[in-house]
Amino acid sequence: MVYDRIVVKYGELTLKGKNKREFTDRLIKTIKEKCKHLDRLTFEKRHDRFYILLNGTDYHEVVQALNKVFGIHAYSLAAFTELDLDKVKELAVLLIKDQVKEPATFKVKTKRVNKNFPLGSMEITREVASYVLRHCKHLTVDVKNPQVTLSIEVRYEGVYLMLDDIPGLGGLPVGVDHSRGLLMISGGIDSPVAGYLMQKRGLVIDAIHFESPPYTSVQAKQKVIDLLEKLAVYQPNGKIRLFIVPFTKMQKAIYQHCPAKYGITIMRRMMYRISERVARRENDLVIINGESLGQVASQTLESMYVINEVTNLPVFRPLVAMDKLEIMKIAEKIGTYPISILPYEDCCTIFIPEHPVTKPDLEKVKEYEANFDFASLIEEAIANIELLIIDEQKKTNLLLDDSVANLF
Repeated sequence: MVYDRIVVKYGELTLKGKNKREFTDRLIKTIKEKCKHLDRLTFEKRHDRFYILLNGTDYHEVVQALNKVFGIHAYSLAAFTELDLDKVKELAVLLIKDQVKEPATFKVKTKRVNKNFPLGSMEITREVASYVLRHCKHLTVDVKNPQVTLSIEVRYEGVYLMLDDIPGLGGLPVGVDHSRGLLMISGGIDSPVAGYLMQKRGLVIDAIHFESPPYTSVQAKQKVIDLLEKLAVYQPNGKIRLFIVPFTKMQKAIYQHCPAKYGITIMRRMMYRISERVARRENDLVIINGESLGQVASQTLESMYVINEVTNLPVFRPLVAMDKLEIMKIAEKIGTYPISILPYEDCCTIFIPEHPVTKPDLEKVKEYEANFDFASLIEEAIANIELLIIDEQKKTNLLLDDSVANLF
């Protein structure tokens, strides 16, 4: 194997000024956590790069781990040699022959960080490119649109040779500021994508799901678990806490005491009230959901205003300006789409009235809510929350009774 290390590039993190170290340290910690099962790896941190030394490990296994880490702008498979031009040229040919089997166009680009090296960047580029062309007859030069780019970085400790960068997930390392958010997850297409996008901005997520047995099935609950397993891979510890709220009594009371067309609006207000209680007790600083402006009746601007009125916590809606096709594209990318479209209904879909109100009146909503004792139903629902620990390794654990009580 020609490659002996992987070079991780920070991208956005280099712009963080005095806080840069905090961000890069969090990124490195997460990379090490995701690679802990690969015990032959060693790591080197330098000024603007992080190096993973393979020591005989199959690089494909490391790449799989890196593809679960937010905060990486790009990474490159690399080979390392001494500060010797002849050795650089020999390694370049070895790397090209190992990785490029078919006829292709190529170019060489050089970055000379080590100004003590006797040749300048252009001289190194010409020397190496000429040598590669003489020894790799299947290559031709194209400096504008090459199929293969050989990058050379001359640093003080030696020279790194890399072929094309592999894009990372970007974003910020999850958990960088130790803050958490509570994701309202239904089982549909949108909410898992919302959770993913907030993880990409560095937020550790918990999740809350409302179920209404016997109207919702065990399969609907499993669907949510399966969705969160897809998101758990991006958490620093590979786990997500899922709070499952029994919501049947609340929904029945709403539809017994309130006009049907206002049912969704009032139901969502109750969900927000419960979510805020759980979030505050769990030190989640924000509620997250998958609402997109105008997508359904409860997501008109008027509906959002009336529903949001019950909480003082910030509510993040990362999908608010996206259309459905954009959301579906991300869902397909992260692997949640095939799960989301499974035909198991959640509590948000089984009680939908034929003509839900799209411009609810706040005073009417408060009048309808006064028709029943929703406060006691909220207390009962919170007291009977079920907690699952969702594990990326599909080892979900159920916590009951005292375990739940101790969380609050």
